[in-house]
Amino acid sequence: MSAELAKQRLISVVCNEQSGGGRAGRVLPKVARRLREGITAADLHIVTSNSYEQARDLTRSFALQARPGDVVAVMGGDGMAHLGLNACAGTDATLAVIPAGTGNDFARGAGIPKSVTEAVEAIVTGTTRVMDLSRLTNGAGPRYVGAVVSSGYDARVNRATNDIRLRFGALSYGWIALRELAAFEPLQYRLVIDGEARELKAMMVAICNTGIFGGGMQISPDADAADGMLDITIIHEASRGKLLRLLPTVYSGGFITNPVVERIRARTVEVDGEDLFLMGDGEEMGDVPATVECVPGCLRVIVG
Repeated sequence: MSAELAKQRLISVVCNEQSGGGRAGRVLPKVARRLREGITAADLHIVTSNSYEQARDLTRSFALQARPGDVVAVMGGDGMAHLGLNACAGTDATLAVIPAGTGNDFARGAGIPKSVTEAVEAIVTGTTRVMDLSRLTNGAGPRYVGAVVSSGYDARVNRATNDIRLRFGALSYGWIALRELAAFEPLQYRLVIDGEARELKAMMVAICNTGIFGGGMQISPDADAADGMLDITIIHEASRGKLLRLLPTVYSGGFITNPVVERIRARTVEVDGEDLFLMGDGEEMGDVPATVECVPGCLRVIVG
């Protein structure tokens, strides 16, 4: 047997030690020990990153070198998950996410276990699914988004949450949501949804692959990340009072029955408008105009 054929599969782990207020770094030794004990027929390679750029380069390098069966695991929050899915999409690598951040929205929506211990056990047992991703193209170039591309009210709240120094997970998001609401006005959108042009005023437009964002908000509670379609949630022009009453019900998904909410399924959405910028997977995605399209079955991921 050749040396190439004799190679064991490779499990590469890239950890952002600062995720979750340093929690990721504290539990990494326990994670490494369990992976070594549980997967004896594989080579385990664990690296830590000290910058976003380094984590991006490491995950991409591992994914490009992967053979079928190799796993690229990212350990951290939604930022690390975003890097991981962009690295692994369209390659032979299987993505694993060990959620150790504050939001972990992609992990929740994709069916990845919510605790570090359960996510590591999922890697050991090796259950996988194939899922779609959204591909966002604008002036910053094409990128994949696993959870939600949002614009409008939520995007402003998300950006402000990222900017504060002290983070309290969903609590910080909720507090800033109330603060931003005091001065928010509906925005003018120009959309093209599967070729059909629309102009409207709205509080926000969310284009969903999975349906969870903002630290657990269910903006599209029945989104299916393996159906080849995007799920679009539009919250039309509404008073601040109505939006204030609507906000708590986004956590349960109950808001979708309100008349100001419109839901559409499509394969491609073009977004443009005044004073708009985009957020995706909790990261800044740049300005409009932008196109978001569903890319079916381009990612293999380990789930519970």
